Amino acid sequence: MTDPSALEGLPLPEHRQAARGHDAARAAILAQLAEHRLPGAILLHGPQGIGKATLAFELAAAILTATGDEDATRVREQIAAFSHPNVSVLRRRPKDSKSFYSVIRVEDVRELRDTLQQTRGRAGHRIAILDAIDDCNPNAANGLLKTLEEPPADTTFLLISHRPGSLLPTIKSRCHNLALRPLPDDLLAQVVSESLPDIDAAALDRAIQLAGGRPRRAFETLALAEDSPVGALILWLRDPEATPIAAQLLLADALGSNPQGPDMSFAREILNDWLAGEMREAAMQPGQRRRLASATELWEKANALLAEADNVNLDMKQTLAVIFDSIRKHCALIASPAEPV
Repeated sequence: MTDPSALEGLPLPEHRQAARGHDAARAAILAQLAEHRLPGAILLHGPQGIGKATLAFELAAAILTATGDEDATRVREQIAAFSHPNVSVLRRRPKDSKSFYSVIRVEDVRELRDTLQQTRGRAGHRIAILDAIDDCNPNAANGLLKTLEEPPADTTFLLISHRPGSLLPTIKSRCHNLALRPLPDDLLAQVVSESLPDIDAAALDRAIQLAGGRPRRAFETLALAEDSPVGALILWLRDPEATPIAAQLLLADALGSNPQGPDMSFAREILNDWLAGEMREAAMQPGQRRRLASATELWEKANALLAEADNVNLDMKQTLAVIFDSIRKHCALIASPAEPV
C-alpha cells in the first residue's frame, strides 16, 4: 500500500515500527495492553512529522504479538509487507498511476468497515490504522463515527491526527487521546543520522535548527538548496517588525516564485504552524482576548487567501505579500498597550 505522503529515499512508518521518543504515550498503551484493558480507539495527535504513524505501527506490532500466536519478528515482517490479515490501513487511495485522491472517501471507510466485519484471518486482535483521520471528508468522518460507536469485538483503531481541533467532537470523545510532542534536538539528530549515516555535520545542524523537533521536516529541509528562502522566513517570523518592508517583499517574491515547489510547500507548513501557535498561546493566557481575536482573524484570512490562490491560480507572490503584511500588523497590534477594559 502506497503512502501518499512518503518522502523519496526514506523508509515508511510501517517499515520503521520503532518511533523515537514518545515514551510516556508508548508506556501508557503498553500498560493497558498488559492489563487487558486496551481502548477500542486510540487517537495519536500532534504536529505533522513527529513520528505518530511510526508509533502507530509499533503499537500495532506490540498488540498483535501480545494477543496472537506469532512471535514479534514474524508479526513485524507481515506488517511491513501489508500481509498480516488482522491489520487494515486506511490512507488516501491512489486516483490513478500518478496521483492520489485529496481525501479519504466514504466508500473507503465502508470498505474498511466491511473488512472488519469479516471473520478474522488469524488469532489475536484486529488493528485498523487511519493515517490520517484529518483526510476524511465529512461523509467519511460520519461513516467512521458509526463504526466507532459500534466497534467490532477485539478491534483496536489507531487514529492519527495532525489537526485534532478539526475533528468531530463525537469522534474524539470515543477515543483514548494521546498528545505527542516534537522531539528534543538530541533525539531528532539520532533519527536523521540513522537514516543518513553519512550526513555532513553542518547539514545536520541546519536541519535540526529548521525542523522544530519534527523528523519529517528535518528530511524535507535537507532537500532544500542552501540558499532556500525558507530559513529567511523562519528568521522573519521571529520578529516581523524588525525587517524592512522591502526585504519582506523580496521574501514573498522568492517563496512565491514557484508555487508548487518544495520551498513554497515547506513555507506553507511553517506559516500554518506559526499561526496555530499564535492562537494557542493567546488562548492559554488570561487577558489576551485582543490577541486571540486578531490571531483568529489572521488564521482565517491567511487560509482563505492561500485556498483562493490554489483554486483560481492567483499570483502566489502577491498572496504572500498580503499575508506577510497582515502578520506584521498583528505583531504591531499585540505589541501596543492593551486597551482599557
